[in-house]
Amino acid sequence: MKPHDLKLGQLGPLPRDAEGGPVFAEPWQAEAFAMVLRLHEAGAFAWSEWAEALGGELSAQRADCGPNDGGAYYERWLAALQNLLARKGLVTPEELSAMRDAWAEAYAHTPHGQPVRLDGIG
Repeated sequence: MKPHDLKLGQLGPLPRDAEGGPVFAEPWQAEAFAMVLRLHEAGAFAWSEWAEALGGELSAQRADCGPNDGGAYYERWLAALQNLLARKGLVTPEELSAMRDAWAEAYAHTPHGQPVRLDGIG
């Protein structure tokens, strides 16, 4: 099999609904999923690069935490995206850290039940 022949379902246990569509427990998961697809479509990375990045994250999770039950799937998805973008020079580690800090701050100051938003984002 060639890397570009890899299908998303071969990368790990993507949670699916009864109709076979992706399941997102939280809005950020759907956004992370959509970001990967959009960045790939825009030419930011080849699908084979994405498959390798996500496969590495899922393998590391299995090695660190035992079997993957799908509970942390999108955390690994997001980690793979961040690492791939950093490796390709599309984002710096400092930018990632600043964005994580900004989201943590926004989350800490968002009333329960309200969407977490950054100024100018979301």
